Amino acid sequence: MSYLDECVRVSGKYQVVIPKSIREKINLKKGDELMVSLQGKTIIMRIKPKSFSNYMLGLHKKIWKDIEATEYVEKERSSWKSHQQE
Repeated sequence: MSYLDECVRVSGKYQVVIPKSIREKINLKKGDELMVSLQGKTIIMRIKPKSFSNYMLGLHKKIWKDIEATEYVEKERSSWKSHQQE
């Protein structure tokens, strides 16, 4: 991963302008929404995905590779039902 370090100034309204070189690199457009998070003293901005389902698709494939998802979910739901009846 490469970083493009650019210096920006925080305005009186706590706004910053994302430099053109970075906007172009990530294809950021007017109206796009950003998600802002904090890790220690580092501010992280990410483009909000249009669909979180598509964004998360395939996450942790290695963990789930030997597990049939539908069967697993049905088993979990059954265990919940048995706990509710107790």
